[in-house]
Amino acid sequence: VSLLDPKKCIGCGRCYKVCPRNVLDLVERSEQLLADADDDAEDDDEMMVMTIANGADCIGCGACGRVCPKDCYTYAAAEA
Repeated sequence: VSLLDPKKCIGCGRCYKVCPRNVLDLVERSEQLLADADDDAEDDDEMMVMTIANGADCIGCGACGRVCPKDCYTYAAAEA
C-alpha cells in the first residue's frame, strides 16, 4: 500500500506518469493543506497535488516513490 504526503507534493506528475495501475490523480490543493503548509511553501491557491484515487489498485511496485523528487511516498504492508 502506497501512502502519499500531500504537504510535500509539488504536483510535478512524475509519479502519475509511471504508475502502471492508474492509482493516482491530480487534484487542486485543499484549503486545509494550504493552511497547514510550511511558511516557505508557495501560497498558490491553484496549486495541484497528487492524491491516491484508487488505492485498492496499488500493487506496491514502488515506481511512484522512485521518481518522486520530494520523497512524498511511504509504503505499508497490505492488510490480509
